[in-house]
Amino acid sequence: MKTRPKPVIFGLYGWSSEYGFRYIHPANRRAFELLEPVGKLFEKIAEDDEGEWITIRYDEQQFLVRPELFKEIYHKPKFSFGDSVEETTPQPGQYRHFGLISDVFWDEATDTATYQIVERKRKLPKVFQASELRAD
Repeated sequence: MKTRPKPVIFGLYGWSSEYGFRYIHPANRRAFELLEPVGKLFEKIAEDDEGEWITIRYDEQQFLVRPELFKEIYHKPKFSFGDSVEETTPQPGQYRHFGLISDVFWDEATDTATYQIVERKRKLPKVFQASELRAD
């Protein structure tokens, strides 16, 4: 009998340094602080049996954090990390961008995601709306 893969749980982790470091595992503190997690969409990929720590992922980085600050998002974003996308409507006279999703930002007020992409190993400065991208 085949088991179904667990659905990906997306959420926000609204930690900032004012909270102190008790919410972040010591091995992850510096990297998590540098990430500046507020407003970024994470994937929850695991939790320990005791409910003390959860593992969240942002792009290719994983972090052990306390579950209290994780806020699940129920509207699944159109794209996630590593998805291959292309720009649907480039600026006049410009080439269409093709790349991989590297950043997913979440706007709580509108319940929508925006995206940054890496094209040929270079992160583009533009932040795209979902409507400006399609799966490549």
